[in-house]
Amino acid sequence: MTDTHTPDARAAGTFAIGGDMEVVRLGYGAMRIAGPGVWGPPRDRDAVLATLRRLPELGVNFIDTADSYGPDVSEPLIREGLHPYDGLFVATKAGLKRPGPDQWAPHGDPEYLVSQAHRSRDLLGVERIDLWQLHRIDPKVPAAEQFDAIARLLAEGVIRHAGLSQVTVEEIEAARAVFPVATVQNRYNLGDRSSEDVLAYCEREGIGFIPWYPLSAGRLTEKGSVLDRIARDHQATPGQIALAWLLRRSPVILPIPGTGQVHHLEENVAAAAIRLSDAAFAELDAAGRA
Repeated sequence: MTDTHTPDARAAGTFAIGGDMEVVRLGYGAMRIAGPGVWGPPRDRDAVLATLRRLPELGVNFIDTADSYGPDVSEPLIREGLHPYDGLFVATKAGLKRPGPDQWAPHGDPEYLVSQAHRSRDLLGVERIDLWQLHRIDPKVPAAEQFDAIARLLAEGVIRHAGLSQVTVEEIEAARAVFPVATVQNRYNLGDRSSEDVLAYCEREGIGFIPWYPLSAGRLTEKGSVLDRIARDHQATPGQIALAWLLRRSPVILPIPGTGQVHHLEENVAAAAIRLSDAAFAELDAAGRA
């Protein structure tokens, strides 16, 4: 999108996570600030720090990370770039171990989850984590034991709000019997609609829905596609239109596109100002469902 004005994420509006934590709906995902394969330090550390420091200038106040990004790379970089987080909310996750680049293994031992939350708190340099999410429910550990660990973190004030990632409606309901579920983070985008039922549940229950991989649109990015045509109509990129579609799709959706480059961050944030017509939204929706 060609625009001489500074993009402002606040054009996307806000959502109150847990009913009391007001975040700008277009956030930032900090997975890609680690090295290739989400492993080790970034290739361009200066570019990453410049990107992080640009976030508040663009109105972004919600940052999502995890202990496993690096591992232990993303959280310290966020601290270096943004501490003391004036007006910013940082969410993190635990529950995945990293055997190597692009490798992820669920690890839901309750004591491990608790210790990792304490470790994230130290690495981020905060007294209390704004939002802590279980990265995956470990099938090898009773889910109730993992939920009890989260309830403990809330009760002890280690975390302010808690969420889940890549879960079903049934799993959310089981967790809600143990602690208040403030957010759900599932894979969801214009081309992947497998979590429609979870999104509908979150919308009904006032739970924030954080779609990961928000820019993916699969075959819809091809030349001549509906997405390509609508992007050209708006003098925008297909990625910007995919974000604009998400923001319009539901008021509980909080997209968190990630990048380690300032120009790409600015491009993503510019999507907050795009207003899709009813016809364009419906056309994109139908193409994505097909």
